Amino acid sequence: MTERTPLFCDAELAGRIERAETELIEATALAAHRRLDDGRGFVIPMAGGLASFADDDSPFNKVVGLGFGGVPTDDVLDEIEHAYAAVGAPVQVELPHLADPEIGIVLSRRGYRLESFENVLGIAIADKYDVTLPDGIEIRPSGDDELDLWLNLMADAVAVPDTQGVSWREEFPRDTYVEAERDAAAAGIARYLAVRNGETAGGAGLRTTKGIAQFAGAATLPAHRRHGIQSALLLTRLADAAAAGCDVGVITTQPASKSQQNAQRSGFDLLYTRAILVKD
Repeated sequence: MTERTPLFCDAELAGRIERAETELIEATALAAHRRLDDGRGFVIPMAGGLASFADDDSPFNKVVGLGFGGVPTDDVLDEIEHAYAAVGAPVQVELPHLADPEIGIVLSRRGYRLESFENVLGIAIADKYDVTLPDGIEIRPSGDDELDLWLNLMADAVAVPDTQGVSWREEFPRDTYVEAERDAAAAGIARYLAVRNGETAGGAGLRTTKGIAQFAGAATLPAHRRHGIQSALLLTRLADAAAAGCDVGVITTQPASKSQQNAQRSGFDLLYTRAILVKD
């Protein structure tokens, strides 16, 4: 048995991952702006990252990508705080622990408070994968003609989350979650459906950019859990990421969650943690 070398994450790799995340949040927010066409949304570049407001209560309302392009100035922070205040939303910053530590000091002085954490895990993607799935399980692309089916399946699945580990700080109404996923789909995330014994059982997303494969969420309906659906979705997306020429795959989880446990069992390593800092 060949011993696997864990993926090591330095500041350069973290910067690549955060830039990919910034691109995804920007594309998703712009999709929301097109859908709503109400003039309220914004995307404001700042210190290598950006501040995004997509829609009321959207999971894409946040500041991302800070830490690898300088420290935001007081003038820039004033601008984004006023922008969020104008739409009645708090400022939520996702700050990697590998970022410039001066940023945390600046935000603390301005009254930001630590609310939670999330983990970023990664894997060095192999040249190719042998995708052999358990009997009765099929993973296939989900086309545009069944977007509503995929959206509702994902909403049903995440409505009954696994309770292992640290719980999500935020909970979103079903309609908000569905529209946010619709915007993400419009931002170039490829969709997958899992079928078990002829029944739709789960779904997942994947986005590839500049060698980074973002495993953009996966969920299994409660009746089909503990039957290898998540592993099948992960292996299929790894194979597709390899075919797309990606060298690193990334997944974001809550600390100590079942999702993190499954990812580590599948060869992902904990790369870094993001602190969630909030100012109302």
